[in-house]
Amino acid sequence: MKEAWLFTVQRLSALVLAPLVLLHLGVILYAVRDGLSAEEILARTQGSQLWGVVYGLFVFAAAIHAPIGLRAVLREWVGWRGAGLDIAMGLFGLLLLALGLRALAAVL
Repeated sequence: MKEAWLFTVQRLSALVLAPLVLLHLGVILYAVRDGLSAEEILARTQGSQLWGVVYGLFVFAAAIHAPIGLRAVLREWVGWRGAGLDIAMGLFGLLLLALGLRALAAVL
């Protein structure tokens, strides 16, 4: 039951991440093509609620998606199972969330 739920949650987070990754790559290409500096990019993003929502969703989806995927890899390749794995991946997800939100706060 837990494995099926995790499978579903990871696929739903992928549905959120896929368009956000494409948008992010598009923004990078636009910024690089126009020769924008980091300072100019930050000047455009600071105070923007739209970018806050977009990258906030990105952070939350990644913090959900990555630990579930890493959990599956560790179970398959290393054979790590049980509560220790679940706790470690929960902490990893919280770390990703904290770092992502910190980066988001710095940019906005």
